[in-house]
Amino acid sequence: MDPLIAGLQAIVGPRYCLTEPEAQTPFVTDWRGLYHGKARAVALPGSTAEVQAIVRLARQHHAPIVPQGGNTGLAGGATPDVSGKAILLSLKRLNHVRAIDPLNNSMVAEAGCILANLQQAASEADRLFPLSLSAEGTCQIGGNLATNAGGLNVLRFGSARDLCLGLEVVLPDGELVSNLSALRKDNTGYDLRHLFAGSEGTLGIITAAALKLFPKPVARATAMVALSALEIAPVLLARCRAGLADQLVSFELLPRFGIELAQKFSPGLAWPLESLADWSVLIEANTSSTAFDIHSAMEQCLGAALEAGEITDAAVASSEAQSLAMWRQREALLEGQIKIGAGIKHDVSVPVAQVPAFIKQGIAAVVDAWPQARMLAFGHIGDGNIHFNLIQFEAEDKERFIARTEAVNTVVHDVVQRFGGSISAEHGIGQLRRNELHHRKPAAELDLMRRIKRLIDPDDLMNPGKLV
Repeated sequence: MDPLIAGLQAIVGPRYCLTEPEAQTPFVTDWRGLYHGKARAVALPGSTAEVQAIVRLARQHHAPIVPQGGNTGLAGGATPDVSGKAILLSLKRLNHVRAIDPLNNSMVAEAGCILANLQQAASEADRLFPLSLSAEGTCQIGGNLATNAGGLNVLRFGSARDLCLGLEVVLPDGELVSNLSALRKDNTGYDLRHLFAGSEGTLGIITAAALKLFPKPVARATAMVALSALEIAPVLLARCRAGLADQLVSFELLPRFGIELAQKFSPGLAWPLESLADWSVLIEANTSSTAFDIHSAMEQCLGAALEAGEITDAAVASSEAQSLAMWRQREALLEGQIKIGAGIKHDVSVPVAQVPAFIKQGIAAVVDAWPQARMLAFGHIGDGNIHFNLIQFEAEDKERFIARTEAVNTVVHDVVQRFGGSISAEHGIGQLRRNELHHRKPAAELDLMRRIKRLIDPDDLMNPGKLV
């Protein structure tokens, strides 16, 4: 037997060392089906000690390691290459909540914990873990942290990195760095958690994390509004942040084309406003205080916006069912864009005040190059993160359309760069944007990233070919 495979089986047991191609298939293809790799073995450790042992064994055999969480990433960051040399290390068995401290508003969870389960565990302790994204029923907290996931609540609570108090990480030599103390203030040198959060498994393997919790909301207010013009979105955002006592959680931009897709592919989905504007915004605020009337605050805020001519119509949900129905509009938009055809997708960010100008200039640049372009720009306008997608042209072959990806990326990212923005706001770099990163990132920053990588992982065994 291959000595590496024998060693893996000795560590995790034959049941959790997968070598047959059929057993490996769910692990070696990414969620979108864009990347297909091969693995020498898929290992599923059941403890941090087993992760350490696997890393030491891999180093002895000079075998690369590709860490993987729920395999829901959108940039190919958890998929091995086609050489078949790598060990794919799945963290799914490290799925225990080690501790919850409601008074400290903290929780310690292992990397393989599914995000929705952490949300539920926090709720049962009368607390809120606010990280929320579409894959929350499948994605794992280790992967969320490794990619610095964003989602719907970044506007108020920050990204995954901001929700992390401490990490337990296995380094490329098998050594364990563990700081799960859940301190709010610790000014004793470099903040290592921020080094590993967002590093996409290229510096080490996150095995556990101390996470921030918040008081559980007792009320929420959800509204759908029609903007008088796209340019007014940042103005309305500022009004809502002030008028809602900074309890604003989500501020999501929805274009007419996206809502039309939602209506087309989700029969019976009723639009809550009298008419469909070119641009609408889905707004949500919540509060943990019974003394603050969040619904009245929302109504007053939108009433003032209507009087000022910033919006042309608004509906505030009067029940949980109505709130869920409004959020269903956004979910159906995502489903609709998949059903209409392939997409060349961009996960970009620009300064919040510049989002309207970026969208208009970005669409103009793409349409100028491809007059038949169907553009879908939507998403987290509250934190400057726009999903800027080009949908497959009508009557065009899918493969021919996908072949335009590099050219489209150049056009879109040129506009992003003019606005001082980022080519990856929340989905990570992985394989998808690696070449673009090297083209767009300042040389001094790239050089420093590579020097850090060489220092911590001199043999380039941690998730090679990704990020740097």
